Amino acid sequence: MSMKEKETVITDTVECVEALAKIVKENDLGRLQISTDELKIVIEGKKCPPPMPVMPAMGAPMAAAAPAVAAAPVAEAAVVESGNIVTSPIVGTFYAAPSPDKAPFVKVGDTVNAGDVVCIIESMKLMNEINCEFSGRVAEIYVNNGEPVEYGQKIMRIE
Repeated sequence: MSMKEKETVITDTVECVEALAKIVKENDLGRLQISTDELKIVIEGKKCPPPMPVMPAMGAPMAAAAPAVAAAPVAEAAVVESGNIVTSPIVGTFYAAPSPDKAPFVKVGDTVNAGDVVCIIESMKLMNEINCEFSGRVAEIYVNNGEPVEYGQKIMRIE
């Protein structure tokens, strides 16, 4: 690589870092990290939260987790729930009602049909209505109003 090419790469890299620093400052981010095979850039803002755990790259094999030690007797762990489980299709905040002053979509004991709205999950400022895939009676609701939910987390059980 010629001296002129090296100067161009350095200039482009400096401009890139300055642009990233501006993004961190404008969006009040705590930390921004970008890595390539040749370069690793870490920019920390004023409010720096603890570093996030490093996730394996897509397609990389994950290390086997150590087997969990059972704290409770095996007989208690063998409880089988009957019915169908409604799970969260996205990460967000669970809301049982369309608004704070309205009644919840469903309560334990209510009968629902496939396609009925059973809750709302707010994700990235969007309100996503969650429709039940099953018909039956609401036997249990696992999440309280306003609680965060993860992808695949149990929301309610329909018998």
